[in-house]
Amino acid sequence: MSSQRTLLPRSAPAASGISSRSIAALLDRLEARSVECHSIMVVHHGHVVAEGWWAPYSADRPHLLYSLTKSFTSIAVGLAIGDGLLSLDDRVVDVLPDHVPADVSEQGRRITVHHLLSMTAGHPTDSLAEAWELEPGDLVKGFLRLPFATAEGKRHTYDNSTTFILARMVERVTGRGLPEFLDERLFRPMGIDHAEWDRVANGAAFGFHGLHLTTEPVAAFGELLLRGGIWGDQQLVPRDWVELATRRHIDCVPFEDGSTDADFSRGYGYQFWMSRHGYHGHGAFGQQCVVVPSHDLVIAVTAQGDAQAVFDAMWECLLPGVGQGGSARDDEILADRLRRLSLPPVPGSAGRERSVSAKLDASAEDSALPDGTTVVVAPTDGGWLVRFESLLDIEVGHGEWRESSPLGRPVAAAGAWQGSMFVADLYVITTPHRVRLVVDADAGTAVATWSTVPLTGPRLELHVRSPLMTRPDVA
Repeated sequence: MSSQRTLLPRSAPAASGISSRSIAALLDRLEARSVECHSIMVVHHGHVVAEGWWAPYSADRPHLLYSLTKSFTSIAVGLAIGDGLLSLDDRVVDVLPDHVPADVSEQGRRITVHHLLSMTAGHPTDSLAEAWELEPGDLVKGFLRLPFATAEGKRHTYDNSTTFILARMVERVTGRGLPEFLDERLFRPMGIDHAEWDRVANGAAFGFHGLHLTTEPVAAFGELLLRGGIWGDQQLVPRDWVELATRRHIDCVPFEDGSTDADFSRGYGYQFWMSRHGYHGHGAFGQQCVVVPSHDLVIAVTAQGDAQAVFDAMWECLLPGVGQGGSARDDEILADRLRRLSLPPVPGSAGRERSVSAKLDASAEDSALPDGTTVVVAPTDGGWLVRFESLLDIEVGHGEWRESSPLGRPVAAAGAWQGSMFVADLYVITTPHRVRLVVDADAGTAVATWSTVPLTGPRLELHVRSPLMTRPDVA
């Protein structure tokens, strides 16, 4: 776990002019919609007025932000531009000439920092998988080799490769790795000393994904943006860059499945989404940094769920309470509720004297472990030790979360016997994801499936190994 440092002052909701009941209504709505939240922090007038973590998630534990990472990379680009090292009109082929394929197209030659930031390079779909397959050791070259469907600057297509290339361009012009550059220019000046990064095999940070932060730094990042790049008495990020990055540059293409995600169809900035109110940085499964300048409001959320459901709850439940105030009693009730937040442990009996050995069936697409893995469940004091052959051992509590770090990164687990079935939830709590293990003692079989499969692959050991390297095949 990381050491915690308070970045933002605290205030009771009523003192800050926001209704505790509106925050409680937000929690009610999320619960009613079965949104699995892991943390929430509400900042009004620069003060944290509500904060909570659903156990086993906690305030001092970094959480994978997925594509919310892109918004931090955008700030790195803005810092490089502010230093005069990069410009919006700089072309990929000029900044990274050693990554340009011999047969690069004329459109490929024209792709600029602006096109990458706004994701308007012209590819028909997200190019990431295809570009990496085409050039496993050079995503930039793979990106430039792929055919374009539309002229650059005309159409927004959400494309992870664009942010990877931006990270490499920042590194080239600054001579620093992206994590080191942001540590020096952003995180350390803000008092953030525990940023962690997922990396590819050569040690480079993804840039479009892979940043791990605790919840308060995410909220503080939103507050930094709200203040126009000012932190304390320092202008950490040029104000004009914050304004440029967080305004609409291109319309968004409607979702192909016909869904109406209202807060993802308002336009795209420079690695930021426009919202119905303000703007936001967004990561898969509900990692959010929402900035609402009109209400002097920032909301940070980590979760495993439907992001649009969280936005709907914010606008319909929380926003009406801004400026309404409330009573000290309402504040106390909310604070007590926030202190007691928890995800439900698996129900069932202890059955501590029972041991079982089974073979894992990995026929399901969302299996977390290889087919045929031997799974042994053995009782220990107050819980169990689950051994997955020679891969890893995980401690499981009964009625409480038990934490272990089998390969260097933490897993929090709770389980129970349900008749002849041993059931356990294994939370990879530096990520949004968990694995449900079900062992059939009578049949001698087991399944271990993800609640949501991590975007970087289903192998459990990949996500609990330290240091993090979830794309080890890319050199």
